[in-house]
Amino acid sequence: MMINKRNGTAVTSGISFLLSSILTVLLFSGMQMYRAWLTSSQLHIILGGYIGSLLFVFILTALGNLETTVFGKSFQQKLFPEVIFSLIISLIASGLVHRVATTTCFLFSMIALYYMNRISQETYATPIPTMSMHSKKRK
Repeated sequence: MMINKRNGTAVTSGISFLLSSILTVLLFSGMQMYRAWLTSSQLHIILGGYIGSLLFVFILTALGNLETTVFGKSFQQKLFPEVIFSLIISLIASGLVHRVATTTCFLFSMIALYYMNRISQETYATPIPTMSMHSKKRK
């Protein structure tokens, strides 16, 4: 979910899907247009991997919001196929820039996935009720 700047509320899953899709296309096309600049130095190559990890986040967000819109709010993303598909697409896009960008994209994407999972657990996880077992003492 993306946050609306005007009143601080979250936008709908459909709008978030649209925004994530647009940002995905812009990042991918930007990586291809500035491929020569992204390979001009070692720092730029690492930046290309970081941009690839942002691509991963936006693809995963777009897929999740599309599935939420189609299948309902109770649908959850899983490691396979959503996360793996998003990771493969972002790695291919980074590989079109440079081989080292692929490696840094993978590393940055794993870090981003960890934090996305942690934020998701804090936001959407429901506490599991614990059952207390009382043992009766015999006198």
